[in-house]
Amino acid sequence: MTEWQKKTPLEWLAYVNKEVKVLAAEKHHYKGWVLTVDPVSANILLANFLENGKVSVSGILGHAVQDVEIVAEAEDEMKGKLAHLFMPEESKKYNKEELEEKKNSLKNWLEKNHIPVREQGESQATLCVAGVLTISPPYGPDDCSSSNEIILSRVQGLLQSYLGLQ
Repeated sequence: MTEWQKKTPLEWLAYVNKEVKVLAAEKHHYKGWVLTVDPVSANILLANFLENGKVSVSGILGHAVQDVEIVAEAEDEMKGKLAHLFMPEESKKYNKEELEEKKNSLKNWLEKNHIPVREQGESQATLCVAGVLTISPPYGPDDCSSSNEIILSRVQGLLQSYLGLQ
């Protein structure tokens, strides 16, 4: 087991949102921004922003990591880029106030149509419908999640008609 693999999840967390140089097995060198470190395998996920506006994401297997050196701390702008890297395009288009307005509007519409709904989660950003379905920001049909396919399909249909009314 390598020194890297012996670290705790809290120690790995200190590398997230930092630009690092990684020395891996067979003298392979990697450089990039740490998106995450898997707490089970110690694998590192690095992002590099290319000049053409695209992003290169690479993974380094935890057992191959020999050394990790922090090169730079992320500024707020870079932290935002890293945090929104895997978000759907639609959710990137709304600021907090707009998302709050969309959530409240949808919640009021559901309540007006006698559909039980409540806010849940630490930030109260997710809507829970009838205790069996959740709707996450930005509150569209594709943002619904439920293990009950029938309810999922029906609520997605309701959302499509609701969005058509707006």
